[in-house]
Amino acid sequence: MSRDAAIARATDYFDSGAFRTDLARRVALRTESQNPERKPLLDAYVEEEMRPALEALGFTCDTVRHERAGGPFLIAERIEDRSRPTVLGYGHGDVIRGLDDGWSEGLSPWEMREVGDRWYGRGVVDNKGQHSINLGGLKAVLETRGKLGFNAKYLIEMGEETGSPGLREVCTEHRDRLAADVLIASDGPRLSAERPTVFLGSRGGVTFDLWIDARDGGHHSGNWGGLLSNPGIQLAHAIASLVGPTGQIRVPELVPAEVPASVRRALADCEVDGGPDGPAVEPWWGEPGLTPAERVFGWCSLEVLAYETGNPKTPVNAIPPRAWARLQLRFVVGVDAQAVLPAVRRHLDRHGFPMVQAALSREEIFRATRLDPEDPWVTWAVDSIARTTGKKPAILPNLGGSLPNDTFSEILGMRTVWVPHSYPSCSQHAPNEHLPVAIAREGLAMMAGLYWDLGEAEVPAR
Repeated sequence: MSRDAAIARATDYFDSGAFRTDLARRVALRTESQNPERKPLLDAYVEEEMRPALEALGFTCDTVRHERAGGPFLIAERIEDRSRPTVLGYGHGDVIRGLDDGWSEGLSPWEMREVGDRWYGRGVVDNKGQHSINLGGLKAVLETRGKLGFNAKYLIEMGEETGSPGLREVCTEHRDRLAADVLIASDGPRLSAERPTVFLGSRGGVTFDLWIDARDGGHHSGNWGGLLSNPGIQLAHAIASLVGPTGQIRVPELVPAEVPASVRRALADCEVDGGPDGPAVEPWWGEPGLTPAERVFGWCSLEVLAYETGNPKTPVNAIPPRAWARLQLRFVVGVDAQAVLPAVRRHLDRHGFPMVQAALSREEIFRATRLDPEDPWVTWAVDSIARTTGKKPAILPNLGGSLPNDTFSEILGMRTVWVPHSYPSCSQHAPNEHLPVAIAREGLAMMAGLYWDLGEAEVPAR
């Protein structure tokens, strides 16, 4: 009975093909939470996959629902000794739409296939593969030690890809049942494929629409050009007043006052690298004076997600009556999500664009969260991962994307340490989503080591 034995058992689970079989079965369930027709499959993932897997590990499971949520939540508990630490795990079994027609020849989102050193399929990284790796690590420790040596709880939701409706309410209602010392979960990408990573929160996300309704119907561009305002041009200038030609945000309320010193120290050795399949970083884009890592993990970005005016597919010789754009602000701690839209409104009015209307989209607002990179739980987790892999993990103060991490850090009031099992160019949310097999195998080893260490006496003070 040893740490090395638990890690070996976890990698044997991979090498035997058993992990691949389990993940392929889960990928085959078309759990697209944006598609109302898939609701029975959201239930099936919880009842036919997660409940049996967790009950086999000695967890007591309870399925709960909320009126706002399209799918169920599974709450699982295994309490061994209340004097020992309690860790909460989290995962989501829903996936983004399959986009079946966009996958490369021979690939399908619903049949996991191995090509080269990668597994392809919808959910292999977001998020079925990631929580399957963590459950495999728990299983290896339990089978090796005969117990975990700590208390474990798990929360599986089925609506993360639609903004986690109902998650905050469920966690508020079941706060006592979900209480823990620390969240250890997996989602999102590593800093790079080769480097183990921990991130400690997430950037927030606010999505909003800007539009101009100038008049009813279009008018001939020859007869009326130069006489009628063009909403497409006006909206382009309005957006240009919000964010400059090199991506610098021009609204002070949409950025933090500074990058904290502890964040700068954590990011000092972090290099953003999407790998051979990813785009090259453009160093001239974004907030000047910051490193690429600081721009994505320590600052904010304002992006245009879509823009439409006229008839894009069949342009006609007419001044369009309307223009519309959807923008998204990814923001860090220090920016008030509720103040974003009022600040945009004031800015537009101040710069001569009262004709531009603004409103939040229907998507949920994700709040920005960040655990101090120098927190003892971070040091503990990084040391454990380094001991297993022989590599120095990257410490990201927060993920560049958005997660419902505020549910855990604010509502449940716990520290949050995320250990991702993916990489930046995994095609998450796109056709050809894939998981490098090396990351999956190393992830199983890392999590077995991490869970083993949780059962030892030396853990951060509660």
